[in-house]
Amino acid sequence: MAMRDLTTGDETKQLIDFALPMLFGNIFQQFYNMVDSFVVGRFVGTSALAAVGTSFPIIFFMLALILGVSMGSTVLISQFFGAKDWKKLDDVVATSYIFLFVAGLLMTIIGLAAAPIILKLLAVPEGIMPEATTYLRITFAGILAIFGYNGVAAMLRGMGDSKTPLYILITATLVNVVLDLLFVIVFHLGVAGVAWATIISQGLSFIGALIALNKRNPYLRLDVKKLHWDKYSFSHMLRIGLPTGLQQTLVSLGMMTLSRIVNEFGPQTMAAFTAASRIDSIAAMPAMNLGAAITTFTGQNIGAGKPERVKRGHLSAIAVNSGISLLMTLTILLFGRRLMGIFTNDPEVIGIGSSYLIIVGLFYVAFGIMFINNGVMRGAGDVFIPMINTVLALWLVRVPVALLFTRVFHMGSDGIWWSIPAGWMVGMIFSTWYYRTGKWKNVKGFKNSPINDAKAVS
Repeated sequence: MAMRDLTTGDETKQLIDFALPMLFGNIFQQFYNMVDSFVVGRFVGTSALAAVGTSFPIIFFMLALILGVSMGSTVLISQFFGAKDWKKLDDVVATSYIFLFVAGLLMTIIGLAAAPIILKLLAVPEGIMPEATTYLRITFAGILAIFGYNGVAAMLRGMGDSKTPLYILITATLVNVVLDLLFVIVFHLGVAGVAWATIISQGLSFIGALIALNKRNPYLRLDVKKLHWDKYSFSHMLRIGLPTGLQQTLVSLGMMTLSRIVNEFGPQTMAAFTAASRIDSIAAMPAMNLGAAITTFTGQNIGAGKPERVKRGHLSAIAVNSGISLLMTLTILLFGRRLMGIFTNDPEVIGIGSSYLIIVGLFYVAFGIMFINNGVMRGAGDVFIPMINTVLALWLVRVPVALLFTRVFHMGSDGIWWSIPAGWMVGMIFSTWYYRTGKWKNVKGFKNSPINDAKAVS
């Protein structure tokens, strides 16, 4: 199993080589949602497409805190791997497995019980409630598999292996496509069919990842008999990962707030938001994966004591992001309406969604710079600044702007769409300013990384 050492070699080539498999993997993972949306939009109807879309922010909310905390293990794994400290690496991996299992069980119970309550809080129309509740409950029934796969993939990325998750995910995605078509078109299971297809596919991803690890990776192998809880590892996972988890939770709450505003405009706007968001998520993937790559890159080079290499990697990531983001913007401007037509034949839905894509697509460069800046800070252990940046961009800009534009200026759904890049611009400006101050070099994670902290992990 390929474990990539990111502490030597050309920075741009290292980042691209590491980010590309993650990018392809995440694109395939997005196909889970895209295929769900395509199948229900084309073969079930607009209300079903709205039901699937309104469920996504809730699922993301339930996942955000736990998977954010697991980001702490990714940073520690990358640092310990860079330092070649195998004992501490083993402690973090074992603790991560136990944490993900317990958290997954708790989220399953909470999700199954709270699904209809949350949907009501989001002002989901009564006509959509039954399908949305069904989709949510089936998804939460399989949340342990989703936790497991994402947790294992995060560990692999921390050690520089971004290809194994890609291979497993490609296979699972193909299975998901087949099951979607089978359950909906042949067995006529509707929204329940696409939910079951997704859970089965995620389960196969998790099982495949575990099999690959147990056969080929001595550092991440899951051996139940050797699992142990290391409180020092967990405390450092929390120190690094909890702010990221809180940040993701705040993002998900913001998504739910925006979703509630969208829901007030009715099923057509809900369906348009669902379809356009799927397209938008693919366009944003390169920037997000460069941000993830620079986090691991930063962590490994901090572990190896090479701070100047981190700076060069940051500039390389910004340059690559700018080129890709401009290409994505051009694609959206030229083909946005046709892309919307993949999901629905409803002209009103296509029109609303096309407007979303044009407004948001103009600002992908800003989105990418914000993500890359935050990635460097996370890898350096300066995890509170990305959280503050999220609060600023989302809760002090995006949500207030959405409310102002829709309820005061009466701009309709376009008011919601304009609030999204408004938040990105503020987030980019703030994160760039903080990066240029150089304060991220002085946090504990940089000067006193856990590899040099005698009390860190024992």
